[in-house]
Amino acid sequence: MKKEGRKLIANNKKARFNYFIIDKFEAGMVLLGTEVKSLRMGKTHLKDAYAKIVNGEVFVYQMHIGPYPFAYYDNHDPMRPRKLLLHNYEIKRLYGKVNEQGLSLIPMDLYFKDGKVKMTLALCKGKRLHDKRDAIRERDTRRDMDRSRKDGY
Repeated sequence: MKKEGRKLIANNKKARFNYFIIDKFEAGMVLLGTEVKSLRMGKTHLKDAYAKIVNGEVFVYQMHIGPYPFAYYDNHDPMRPRKLLLHNYEIKRLYGKVNEQGLSLIPMDLYFKDGKVKMTLALCKGKRLHDKRDAIRERDTRRDMDRSRKDGY
């Protein structure tokens, strides 16, 4: 029986602060059994993760999936590169944008969808320091307006 719905495993909050998100893609992942079991326990983070296109295939690097505590001799390497599953036309489109425009591929979310592990991969442009300051300023003003609205009514 298939599991329905979408269950979030991890998300990359830092990426939303450090990058302008241009486009998003949903990709499947090639994983080992102990990695899937570890993901079901929530032992992962995407903080420093990034993706690269190598020989027409997309791989995600620096994504940490903790070792499964109940596997003894056949456990996985926590930081190994993992292959992402995308359509060929999507890979060609990403390859052109990454090489020509100097954009980055950053994993945003990791989730279970209908029992399979999926990743939201974003095409991003890096923010400069003044852009980050503007984002902080905007967030603070929004927070102050919400506070005053809550206190005033």
